[in-house]
Amino acid sequence: MASESTGISGLADRYAAALFELADERRVLDAVAGDLRALRTMLHDSADLARLVRSPVLSRAAQGKAIAALGERAGLSQLTRDFLAVVARNRRLFAAPAMIEAYLAKLAERRGEITAEVTAAQPLSEAQNAALGEQLRRAVGRRVSVDLRVDPSLIGGMVVKVGSRMVDASLRSRLQRLRLALRGAG
Repeated sequence: MASESTGISGLADRYAAALFELADERRVLDAVAGDLRALRTMLHDSADLARLVRSPVLSRAAQGKAIAALGERAGLSQLTRDFLAVVARNRRLFAAPAMIEAYLAKLAERRGEITAEVTAAQPLSEAQNAALGEQLRRAVGRRVSVDLRVDPSLIGGMVVKVGSRMVDASLRSRLQRLRLALRGAG
């Protein structure tokens, strides 16, 4: 299993590096990053889409047609759509999530940023997102790119992960700790 994940990681890194180079040449690094973040959200939110990219049963043509339609409907840039077409043609859609992460990591590295994975119970406003980014920058001591996901099961609050450090300030975890404390007291 470890060699399989290393293989996917190496494959994803190569594809992401190629996309990064093309996006850099065309000066569309941010546009492609936005496309990839949107695609990552779609993959996370749609079980059908996740199955489509992982399915070895679907033909190359079927996967290519589906991913092309998705790219057009989602308004992805031409470069991102072309990239996804090549990935589908090469039967590598299964590695798309790892390619997305590798591209975003490469972009953050180029900018000297560190990425904070933030999971919030509800979407943050622009002002809240900016304030969170500033607080994280002060805490970490360098520029922070906030990768925000929404998970209503947190009930309230958020979970922030920067590197190997994680802070869970969600209402769900507080309730779990309270429940455990009450069991111990009873």
